[in-house]
Amino acid sequence: MTLNRRRAIGVLAGFGLATCALKDTFGATAGLNKQLFGHLADGRPVDLYSMTNRSGAAVGIMNYGGVVVFLKGPDGKGVLGDVVLGFDTFDPYPTKSRHFGALIGRYANRIGKARFTLHGTEYKLAHNDGENSLHGGAIGFDKVLWDARDVSRPGAPALQLAYLSKDGEEGYPGNLHAAVTYTWTDANELRLDYTAATDKDTVVNLTNHSYFNLAGEGEGDILAHEIMIDADRFTPVDAGLIPTGELRSVAGTPFDFRKPTAIGARLNADDEQLKRCGGYDHNFVLNHPSRVLALAARVREPKSGRIMEVRTTQPGVQFYSGNFLDGSIRGKGGKVYGKRSALCLETQHFPDSPNHPSFPSTVLKRNDTYRHTTIYRFSTERA
Repeated sequence: MTLNRRRAIGVLAGFGLATCALKDTFGATAGLNKQLFGHLADGRPVDLYSMTNRSGAAVGIMNYGGVVVFLKGPDGKGVLGDVVLGFDTFDPYPTKSRHFGALIGRYANRIGKARFTLHGTEYKLAHNDGENSLHGGAIGFDKVLWDARDVSRPGAPALQLAYLSKDGEEGYPGNLHAAVTYTWTDANELRLDYTAATDKDTVVNLTNHSYFNLAGEGEGDILAHEIMIDADRFTPVDAGLIPTGELRSVAGTPFDFRKPTAIGARLNADDEQLKRCGGYDHNFVLNHPSRVLALAARVREPKSGRIMEVRTTQPGVQFYSGNFLDGSIRGKGGKVYGKRSALCLETQHFPDSPNHPSFPSTVLKRNDTYRHTTIYRFSTERA
């Protein structure tokens, strides 16, 4: 593996360094702060950017992989707690992470048989999920060092990450300039604004892969979390977890979350789709028009009183119920991350869209701009 394949343009200077330990942000001054978090094998520093709002709620973003390292918000009693899975130090992220909190690209989710055809040319990708390509390949956007810049506004700390994915990287055509801006608001909203541009027609599908447990990371499973997904249809998958092309109605199935339902209520139903994935790991076709920022999902954790709302301009969201977490990973504070100890809501275009002309297109044309926005908003009710 060459250094160029993992190199971003370069980390910008201008922030003060702190220590390599994950610092406690409770009670920190509002704004954006930087600390040294670790080093890559080639010696390059990895930095952690902490954004704190006026209430003391905070989120931490790492420039390696754009990872959301922590997200600390209040419960129904006003007590701050971290609700995303991850690690206290940098070292486990390159080898042990299950894409915890990471930016995913160039193509989120799966591409069947690790290939697609664009304008008559076949492009072959890395086989890193059986015969398929998953989350951008062997060295996706979750495994590169991004260029970081403080773009804060008064009352809204913000961090912009940028990365140049060179023509041919992981098999994809075109030099792709990607950027993601994270903004943390006083309303406890984590806003992600994605943009990308290319000098050659290509395919793009970017997302964030945070694992959430609203009771607190490492605090049991998510089966009692109640979830609503604003989707009348979902995309069933074949034995290789690739969409069949069908847009199936959720009515009368375990996939009907149009009304708030506990995740565990139908998880063990006698359903072929659930059996194939070991639970929920499916793309839901959102009801709102594409490119319109609208509510996609709402999650409530009854004991803590925490609520998370997901708004997006994307046409789909992948709901994953933590099926492949198996207790082999110890996260923050040595906590064991067992099966179903977190959920993911990955806003996206549909999996394998380059091989399904009937799906919303993921083609980004030369000199066009890819844009989408996703907001994770955290609130509470009395616990």
